[in-house]
Amino acid sequence: MPTVKVRNLKNEEIREVELSDAVFGAPLNEGLIHAAVRNFMANARQGTSATKTRGDVSGAGRKLWKQKGTGRARIASLRSPLWKGGGNVHGPQPRDWSYNMPKKMRQGALRSALSERVREGKVVLIDGWTLDKPKTKDFIASLQKLGLEGKTLIVDSLDNDNLMLSTRNVQSAKVVNSFSLNIYDLLYHERLVISEAALKEIEQLLGPKKENGAGDEPIEEASVETAAAEPVKPKRARKPAVKSPKAAPKRKKEAA
Repeated sequence: MPTVKVRNLKNEEIREVELSDAVFGAPLNEGLIHAAVRNFMANARQGTSATKTRGDVSGAGRKLWKQKGTGRARIASLRSPLWKGGGNVHGPQPRDWSYNMPKKMRQGALRSALSERVREGKVVLIDGWTLDKPKTKDFIASLQKLGLEGKTLIVDSLDNDNLMLSTRNVQSAKVVNSFSLNIYDLLYHERLVISEAALKEIEQLLGPKKENGAGDEPIEEASVETAAAEPVKPKRARKPAVKSPKAAPKRKKEAA
């Protein structure tokens, strides 16, 4: 079971916490991570690029000159793609690039990426990121005390207004909550900072779910033994149904 030391904003070690082996001890699955990144980037595409076809460009629809006798090539319309200013052929049109990915695959990719960050030693666990006032200078000073350089992803509650306001002008840092944690941010940022409150939420979201519901109760052994001890009554054989004799068909009266 992986362990991480909990620190405060002064970079002092407070205690040591054991992480969930199901969430932070998963093996590396590069294929699953690659599929999750492609799904995330495809869903983020706007799909608003468009070109004008011959039906969209401006221009008259009449025939410019007669079909034969001029010596020039025949032409049907000024808006033809063969002419300058004409329509585009097979150009991009607005479309939806997003597609669904199974939830278990997305969660598996997150578990694999989180586990790899822990094995690399790039995960910092803090007791809480509390700032007295929303000031970018104080936030950068706390990053330097923790020894965090480069692109940093902070997972904490979005209700922490001082932290959210202090990080708006820092391009190398991003703050998200445990519910909006995605595979792209995990791979893009080099360091990962998680608060203890967000750590519990991540383990609940990505941890194993209980298969049996609240109403499912295991069968007791005693009840099984008592059921096996009771003699099984033989089933009575069914009597064959007696078919009623068919009535004889009525004879037609002979003609006199």
